[in-house]
Amino acid sequence: MGEVNLEDVTKRYEDVTAVDNMNLEIRDSEFVCLVGPSGCGKSTTMEMIAGLTIPTEGTISIGGHEVTNLPPKDRGVAMVFQNIALFPHMDVYDNISFGLRLRKYDKEEIDRRVERASDIVQLEGMLDRMPDEMSGGQRQRVAIARAIVRNPEVFLMDEPLANLDAKLRVHMRTELQRLHKELDTTIIYVTHDQAEAMTMSDRIAVIDSGQLQQIDPPLVCYNEPSNLFVAGFIGSPAMNFVDGEVTEGGFRSEKVKVDFDPADVGATAGDDVTLGIRPEDVYTLNDAGSLANPTKEIEAITDVLEPMGDEIFVYLLLSEDATVDLDEESRGGMTDQLLMSVDPDSDISEEQDVNVVLDRTKVHLFDTETGDAISHGLAATAPTGTDSGTAAESDD
Repeated sequence: MGEVNLEDVTKRYEDVTAVDNMNLEIRDSEFVCLVGPSGCGKSTTMEMIAGLTIPTEGTISIGGHEVTNLPPKDRGVAMVFQNIALFPHMDVYDNISFGLRLRKYDKEEIDRRVERASDIVQLEGMLDRMPDEMSGGQRQRVAIARAIVRNPEVFLMDEPLANLDAKLRVHMRTELQRLHKELDTTIIYVTHDQAEAMTMSDRIAVIDSGQLQQIDPPLVCYNEPSNLFVAGFIGSPAMNFVDGEVTEGGFRSEKVKVDFDPADVGATAGDDVTLGIRPEDVYTLNDAGSLANPTKEIEAITDVLEPMGDEIFVYLLLSEDATVDLDEESRGGMTDQLLMSVDPDSDISEEQDVNVVLDRTKVHLFDTETGDAISHGLAATAPTGTDSGTAAESDD
């Protein structure tokens, strides 16, 4: 069985804590991605699971057996690195079978395992090739096949696609998902690329500063982030954030107002909160007809447009006076900004006055001080008044 459990695992290097009190439970046959920015501790966590690094505190179990102090060869794991590291003087067959030959497996068993692994990763007819005769994707498949022949309980993959070009990375993501279904084994995959994490994993473990922030299925992390860090890290482009406070009537910042009953979300008037909204949940008035519960209108000026083919990213500068001339001084004074995603056929242009609304059901609220999530989505109606009118209106 390939269950992996980390209990109160900490790793310190003198005065630096790389992993801080990590508690992580990975189920048998699960595909889990460890994701986070560079230096967050995800690779150190994998190295401790592999046995390449011994934790300062805590215990690690694989398949129900504690392995905290066991060497890598006795843990039932196989690792695929970012650096493919094939032997250049060996052909594909010898590279794949190298570990088996070291362990003195008989020739018949080696042939059987190599043939099965090469079939799984689609290397048929390539076993006599040398590494320098193969593409980057094919060499990566050889490295994966070399891990497969060991029949490990757990596959550990540390950014194995990072050195491939963009098109090949997309292809190899599909290959790894197919591999997971074929082998039905546990895979722990380290990446800083959230697209890899979102598309491949059963669950995502988001790590920051050595601490586990959230572990949930990809769409849960996307739609219900546990805190500001997860909300800002998961999703490309990132979620919009606006700092403000809770009033008796809802959320207020200098230029954004959203009505709701604070009691509905467990907030109190005077609380400092951060409003979050994803770019695809910001709409121009012309596009907001399908929204059942839009917020108040927000006056803005379009700044920069980024055509992406299937959508256009529109950077908005928020202003109480939508006719402000966009000189450098004006831009510098506009601290509130929003990013909006619109249809590629939209006739929107730069330096255009626009009124936008937010989808209330997709508005997130976070405690500004702690970063913890308060609410995901707001009630359809506000306790007093309605969400009509403009954000430039006063509370009077």
